[in-house]
Amino acid sequence: MAKKKVIIDTDCGIDDAQAIMMALVAPNVEVVGVTCVFGNGPLDNVCQNVLRVLSVCEREGVPVFRGSGSALVGATHPPTDHFGTDGLGDVIKEKDPKWEEKIQKEHAVSAMIRLVTENQNQVSLVALGPLTNLALAVRLDPSFPQKLKDLYIMGGNMEGKGNVSLCAEFNFAMDPESAYIVLEEYLCTTYLASWEYSCRNGLTWEFFEELINQDAPAARFMQTITSKCWAYSKKAMKNKRDLYFGPAFVSYDAYAMAACIDGSVVTEKIECPVRVEMQGSIARGMMVLDRTNELKKSHSVFVLTKCDVAKFGQLLMESLRQPLKK
Repeated sequence: MAKKKVIIDTDCGIDDAQAIMMALVAPNVEVVGVTCVFGNGPLDNVCQNVLRVLSVCEREGVPVFRGSGSALVGATHPPTDHFGTDGLGDVIKEKDPKWEEKIQKEHAVSAMIRLVTENQNQVSLVALGPLTNLALAVRLDPSFPQKLKDLYIMGGNMEGKGNVSLCAEFNFAMDPESAYIVLEEYLCTTYLASWEYSCRNGLTWEFFEELINQDAPAARFMQTITSKCWAYSKKAMKNKRDLYFGPAFVSYDAYAMAACIDGSVVTEKIECPVRVEMQGSIARGMMVLDRTNELKKSHSVFVLTKCDVAKFGQLLMESLRQPLKK
């Protein structure tokens, strides 16, 4: 059976690294490219982080493309330190002096358009960071969305609960204009793994300990990059997530990737139009679900609500058993 072709658009933080590794190990997936965007760290860090993940998994042949370094409109917010200032926990001291030579010369947005045009209706796009590259792609090629097989987004929220502001989720808050454009103009089949979806389907901290203590290079890498990161400390996690949803280990971006790899992981979803709020001092960047058709929009998306946590946990476990023995 032909493998599912996937492009991963990422702002490679720790949870992105987990999601990328999940795709690399999936037997039914061919990662045709990784496109980088600012977010969990500055763009240079994101590019280097992706290269590190591919190196650990011995998959350096996957092409990596440099994309947008700031939001589409207005000033870019400084990157969060949720996963450390470099996105991978601030524990990797050695730098590859030749990392830039390993990044493709083609811009990420051009590569995205090219790869999808060459493989029309065969490519699933998994977006794990701010949606700037996707917004630019539809501006450069308005037919781009209809050439996709489908789109999976980790981002947005469905109940007005935010993690970087009172009402907005990080990826959408970092570039609300791009999130708005994508959810208005991408008419392809779209699946949204929101912040609340991720948090409501969290795993235990005991599972996290078992996950990172597996005997494999990828697991040891994950153990290292989470070792000093407060977001992976059960004691430190007294933020909005635990306040709203209770204590749990949550690997945000992996939820969107899992849905792409195995649709049966998702057990419940809502089909409805959505819109990103652009105005306001409190609600800017918030995603709104229109379940009563007030907006009279022409298309809907699938907002994920429940997942098979056991199946999801198995995908996480397998993702850290890399590189695969030849």
